[in-house]
Amino acid sequence: MEVKDSNGTLLSEGDSVTIIKDLKVRGSSTTLKRGTVVRNIRLTDNEEEIEGKVEKVMMVLKANFLKKT
Repeated sequence: MEVKDSNGTLLSEGDSVTIIKDLKVRGSSTTLKRGTVVRNIRLTDNEEEIEGKVEKVMMVLKANFLKKT
């Protein structure tokens, strides 16, 4: 399975990515700001999603809103 970021770059386990758009978090009043770095990502079974820790909370993020750093 290949997971690609918004630019088409392949992502792999342990990469660092940057959020390219402000994202509202479902079920919460917080917003993830553009430019936030997510380190040590993990790939999921879904090729459109990754898991990563943002502000000490594990979240599932869509790969099309991320850019590899």
